[in-house]
Amino acid sequence: MTTAEVTRGLGGPVTGPAPQPPPVQGVPQVPGVPGVPQVPGVPQHPSPPPYPQSTDHTEPAVPTAVPTSSVGLTAPAGTADPAGLTGGDGGAESLTGPAPSLPGQPAAFSPELARRDVPILHRLVNGHPLVWLDNGATTQKPRQVIEALAGFYGSANSNIHRGAHTMAREATEAFEAGRAAVARFLGATSPDDIVFVRGTTEAINLVAQSWGRANLGPGDDILVPVLEHHSNIVPWQMVAKETRARVVPVPLRPDGRIDLDAYADLLSMRTQLVALSHASNVLGTVPPVREMTALAHRYGAKVLVDGAQAVAHFPVDVQDLDADFYVFSGHKLFAPTGIGALYAKPDVLRGMAPWQGGGNMIESVDFTRTTYAPVPHLLEAGTGHISGVVGLLAALNWLTSFDRDAVTAYETALMAHAQQALSTVPGLELLGSAPERIGVLTFTLAGQDPAGIAEWLDRDGIAVRAGHHCAQPALAHYGLTSAARASLALYNTPEEVDKLVASLQQLQQAG
Repeated sequence: MTTAEVTRGLGGPVTGPAPQPPPVQGVPQVPGVPGVPQVPGVPQHPSPPPYPQSTDHTEPAVPTAVPTSSVGLTAPAGTADPAGLTGGDGGAESLTGPAPSLPGQPAAFSPELARRDVPILHRLVNGHPLVWLDNGATTQKPRQVIEALAGFYGSANSNIHRGAHTMAREATEAFEAGRAAVARFLGATSPDDIVFVRGTTEAINLVAQSWGRANLGPGDDILVPVLEHHSNIVPWQMVAKETRARVVPVPLRPDGRIDLDAYADLLSMRTQLVALSHASNVLGTVPPVREMTALAHRYGAKVLVDGAQAVAHFPVDVQDLDADFYVFSGHKLFAPTGIGALYAKPDVLRGMAPWQGGGNMIESVDFTRTTYAPVPHLLEAGTGHISGVVGLLAALNWLTSFDRDAVTAYETALMAHAQQALSTVPGLELLGSAPERIGVLTFTLAGQDPAGIAEWLDRDGIAVRAGHHCAQPALAHYGLTSAARASLALYNTPEEVDKLVASLQQLQQAG
């Protein structure tokens, strides 16, 4: 098969080769390795074991036609498993039936378009095809990211910014191309608005220690909703202790939404910062960030938005949000671990002092006077995670090769199916029912310990998370200290949700 008829975008099916991720302008490409400079005279290295050789992006292992009308959630008896997982040692999918679809879902995206690129989804766990429902903790990586990392280390590895040789220039081009890609992805005005960090946690700590130390003082308020991840609570407690400011919790409504009346009442001229998530990792709640930001700005407060759980699920425009800071982690965005980004408005970023000192963030050093490099390099001391940026660039190229609105519509329909299906499990209670939410399904099961639930599901190859999810205040809102959580991504299918439900029903039947 040399072509595929895929449904891409909201305009219906398009016949021809599946589209490639857009190249980064000004950066020569290694064939098959997105975002990595071609090194003259050095052949491209193939992907190393244990990763299987995936089907080329122009010859996807999907049906020759994805139907443009919705099909049922349950495959007719005798048809192939719609999830298309053969398991084994990285074997390719075998799809003989239609790609999964959902009622009300525009025929513009199929999860098989994503699944064909993700090698780990084709393995067995405890003798069962892997069902990865722990995306809120980390997402799995497409082959384009895996190959980009291998290609960089195999043909382009060098430190950046400080070398005059060819490979240093090429590595620097790839690194800065990643910065430009992040800026475009977030709608920032310039790559100079982007600082690379290890992830969301480091980004928030950077803002707390650099901006916070300079701008917070006795009597100042930092407003933090109860639904926040610990990474968006603890750094503010630490800097508040140093500066004698105070962290003020914003309560939740019973359905898991932020109490906006209480938020408005808590805002005052003492408020210096509002720190809130764009999507909750434990309730899935998507707050009205734009409106909350506008209200905070009336009091002269800055707003930091934790986008760790949001960026993989729907498009983000920091200018439309008017956020002063926006942070995210690559590993929740199909990219490697240990890489993330901080966006800050240019005037805010220029006013931030270095948090760490060392190489890369200086212009000149002697024992009488040190001068610093301009932002963003000012805040990037030492050798950065260069390969992580290369992998992040590949992940952004991969994700944005799909129609983002169609992906969001698919995930919304999948979430609705999951809510309905889980309601059939005796004794299961879902936490949160906010109308605006991402595919996060945190639940309790009568008579069952959350850790025991996760262990039972693992026997069937189903990966979920159990515990406090680094969001103890949010769980405490429901009188809980622990819960189980299934979290969805664009490559999950209705059939996987049904396997989760069937396994939970069996657990309850087993007593």
